[in-house]
Amino acid sequence: MAGINAAMYCTKQEPLTLDRSEAYIGVLIDDLVTKENHEPYRMMTSRAEYRLLLRQDNADIRLTEIGHRVGLIEEERYEKLCEKKKQIEKEINRLKNTVVGASKEVQALLEEKGSTPLKSASTLAELIRRPELNYEALESIDKERKPLDELVIEQVNINLKYEGYITRQMKQVEQFKKMENKLIPEQIVYEDIHNLRKEAIQKLNDIRPYSIGQASRISGVSPSDISVLLVYIEQMRHKTGKE
Repeated sequence: MAGINAAMYCTKQEPLTLDRSEAYIGVLIDDLVTKENHEPYRMMTSRAEYRLLLRQDNADIRLTEIGHRVGLIEEERYEKLCEKKKQIEKEINRLKNTVVGASKEVQALLEEKGSTPLKSASTLAELIRRPELNYEALESIDKERKPLDELVIEQVNINLKYEGYITRQMKQVEQFKKMENKLIPEQIVYEDIHNLRKEAIQKLNDIRPYSIGQASRISGVSPSDISVLLVYIEQMRHKTGKE
C-alpha cells in the first residue's frame, strides 16, 4: 500500500484507500491507526466485521478492478475478470428463472440426495439453497445448462446459498459507507466542542481521524462523543454556508 501510494503521489493522483469492507489489509491499517495495540498485531478474520464479504474465493472480484484502476493489473487480466463476473451474474439469473416441476425425474433426484420431495414447482436457485444440494448435484435436471469454469460455478454456489446473509451484510456496508463519507474538517479544534469528554478530545487530537466512521472506531471515543461531534460539524457547515 505504501508503494502504491508513493507512485500515486509522484503522478499527482489521489491516494488509494482500501476500507474495512473491501480488504483485510484495509482492516489491518485501520486497526493500527485507530486502536491502541500494545502487543504484536496479528491480522485474524475475527477482526473483520464484514468477513462474510472478505472471502478468499472472491478476492479477485473485490480487488482486481481497483488494481486495474491504479495501474497494477494489465488489461487482459481485467477483461477476464469482467467476463467472469458477467458469467456469474448471467448464470444466477438463469437459475432464479428456471422452474422445475414435481416430475418423477426431479423427485427421484431429490430422494437420491436425501432432500425433501417437491409439492409444487420450484426454481433451480431455490433447490441449490438447500443444505444437501448444490449446483453440481442438479446437473441431470438442468436441461439448459452450459459448461462453465469451476471458479464461476463456485461463486454461483456461494452467492445463492448465502444470498440472504450476503445481502444483510451489504446493507451494513452501506451504513458504514455513510459514516465514512461524513468527513471531519481538517481544521477542527476539538477543545472548542462543548460536551466532548476530555478522553475523547485527547484521542481525537492524537489520531486526527478523517471521517466520523474512523472516529467511531477509536478506543476511548464513545457513541455519545460521536453524536456531539456530528452536531458540531453540522453547525460548522451551516455557519460556513451562511458566511
